[in-house]
Amino acid sequence: MKSIEVTQLSELQKNGDVELIDVRMPSEFRSVHAAGARNVPLDSLDPSSVFADRNGSKNQPLYVICQGGNRSTKACQKFVDAGFENIVNVEGGTTAWDKAGLPVVRGKQTMPLMQQVQLTAGSLVLLGAVLGYFVHPYFIGLSAFVGAGLMFAGATGTCGMASMLGKMPWNQCAGGGGSCSV
Repeated sequence: MKSIEVTQLSELQKNGDVELIDVRMPSEFRSVHAAGARNVPLDSLDPSSVFADRNGSKNQPLYVICQGGNRSTKACQKFVDAGFENIVNVEGGTTAWDKAGLPVVRGKQTMPLMQQVQLTAGSLVLLGAVLGYFVHPYFIGLSAFVGAGLMFAGATGTCGMASMLGKMPWNQCAGGGGSCSV
């Protein structure tokens, strides 16, 4: 898999047309993203659709960025698995891009998704414990259910609560679409 440093990509952007997709959640993209990037969230990434929308630039490299490099690596692998070869991972992601002082677009700030998950899970566990103590012992099942969900998320890397919260209106871009573009 090919990769590029943020400073090299910025130079390429100055010299010509570079297609850069950001595979983070829409709320993350909306808060800050590299100038010129368009949002195609990893959880809804369809490599064939992305290539169909490339406006005649199918032979040009497609650059993929995320927050720090993990999700963009997964996205690049999805493209490679689908048979697309000219895919380039942006090392260090948006964090490195911003730290390098490269042009970014800043927008509405939202609470990070994992912080939303922690607040929701903690609230549900506390609610289950309080209701179990004061109302009926069966409410402890709520705390157990959330705990089991967190264990599943830790074991598999798949968090149902994060998926549900990611679809909430405050985590979407204006217009209700699942993707944002500049």
